[in-house]
Amino acid sequence: MQLDLWTSAFCAPCAAARRVSSEAAALVPGLRVVERDVARAPADAEALGIRSTPTLIVRRDDGTEVFRSPGVPTRDQLLLAVAKAL
Repeated sequence: MQLDLWTSAFCAPCAAARRVSSEAAALVPGLRVVERDVARAPADAEALGIRSTPTLIVRRDDGTEVFRSPGVPTRDQLLLAVAKAL
């Protein structure tokens, strides 16, 4: 299972999103967090419809998106989304 964390260099809320993502990864074995900067992968961000940072996307192992949060979700919201991906 994968958590895609889309960030940008001057994004203050991105630090909170990193913290929430890190907490979830510490609690869920096998959850892989992949941080991507929209400035370094603009075509990918556009293809995925990333319009703001941070944006978190939880995917099942087959790549299916099960949760998307533009902004910073709470840890509990993120853990619920991860549970749906199992």
